[in-house]
Amino acid sequence: MQTTFTVPDLACGACVNTISQAIHSIDPQAIIIASPQTKLVQIESELPVMTLQTTIIAAGYTIAK
Repeated sequence: MQTTFTVPDLACGACVNTISQAIHSIDPQAIIIASPQTKLVQIESELPVMTLQTTIIAAGYTIAK
């Protein structure tokens, strides 16, 4: 399942790496495409959306509603 989050504080490549590492720690098979320019994080994973959202927040980022 593919999920897209808007992450307003996604500012640079280091942010992308931090979020990617956090998601991969709970789902090594996840496919993550993130762009600091658009502030979008697309995740292809079988995990529940709430789990992915909680993981991004735990990594120190906010998710726009």
